Amino acid sequence: MDLKEEYDASYLKKDLPEFRVGDNMRVSFRVKEGEKTRLQQFEGTCTRKKGRGLARSCTVLKESYGDKVEKTFPLHSPVVEKIVRVAEGRARRARLYYLRKK
Repeated sequence: MDLKEEYDASYLKKDLPEFRVGDNMRVSFRVKEGEKTRLQQFEGTCTRKKGRGLARSCTVLKESYGDKVEKTFPLHSPVVEKIVRVAEGRARRARLYYLRKK
């Protein structure tokens, strides 16, 4: 292991669940409002996984009041508190961009 890999290994989260594109997932992340912080949950379909190591991220798409909302979460960020796979989905593609138009 070189110096960069050792540095990255110290910041990687160990408790991330296994999930695939197409799964329904709930992401709890911290939101700072003024001086207070609270946990907010975002539940939707995973449409993309990207990167490796510390740069790994996933994009989650949900429908809220008739509008589609898409958020990208860096998986190893300290802002992301917890990720839970709610239901397993079946996808035959790596990127589910067609869900944006449905």
